Amino acid sequence: MKIILGLVSPTRGRTEIFGRDSNWVESRESVGFLPESPYFYKYLTGAETLRFYGKLCGLRGARLKRRIDELLALVGLTSARDRRVGDYSKGMLQRIGLAQALVQEPRLLVLDEPTAGVDPAGARDIRDLILDLKRRGITILLSSHLLGQVQEICDRVGILANGVLVREGALHDLLTIQNQTDLVLENASPAFLQEVETLAAKSGARLIEQSRSRTSLERLFLEATQQPNDVVGRTPDE
Repeated sequence: MKIILGLVSPTRGRTEIFGRDSNWVESRESVGFLPESPYFYKYLTGAETLRFYGKLCGLRGARLKRRIDELLALVGLTSARDRRVGDYSKGMLQRIGLAQALVQEPRLLVLDEPTAGVDPAGARDIRDLILDLKRRGITILLSSHLLGQVQEICDRVGILANGVLVREGALHDLLTIQNQTDLVLENASPAFLQEVETLAAKSGARLIEQSRSRTSLERLFLEATQQPNDVVGRTPDE
């Protein structure tokens, strides 16, 4: 993520953002970023915080004021616009962080653990907000160890282990178990279940769904990253 954001130079290879080398400052004009633990000036209000970041992005006057109002409404903080950020809860801080990441209307939004330390209700709100941004056509790069949440949000997933990309692809394809098939049946007797392929047309049962069995993203991650028995720090008997 630091390489994509131009904060670290790669030892080899290169990254591009919408066709521009990520080492170029211009490539980051269309990128918004929310780090895992964002820091904000605690004596500024929510609106003042967005005004500060908006000015850094070159916004001024009526356009900036309109953008602040839009973002506060988008993240559900209109009623807290004049409260000091130092009095915000963790969930509110994450939402104002999302707002500042969106201030320049980016095409790419980079999120690092956006719900870290947030209570379940707040995490749900942030998840719903990310899904809304996705529907608006914003490309979102999300890094998280909360795999259930990743499974709810993401279309494509990459799994990193020790700096190596060990799995990558469409979420549906990754979670499909190729050699298994699920059958969802209605009004099926035990006898029918044992002879489903030959008796389906005769038993009166209705085949509701047929699909490949799927694993969970968490199980896929563990399978993709599991280490052999000679893991550092472990003896063969452990």
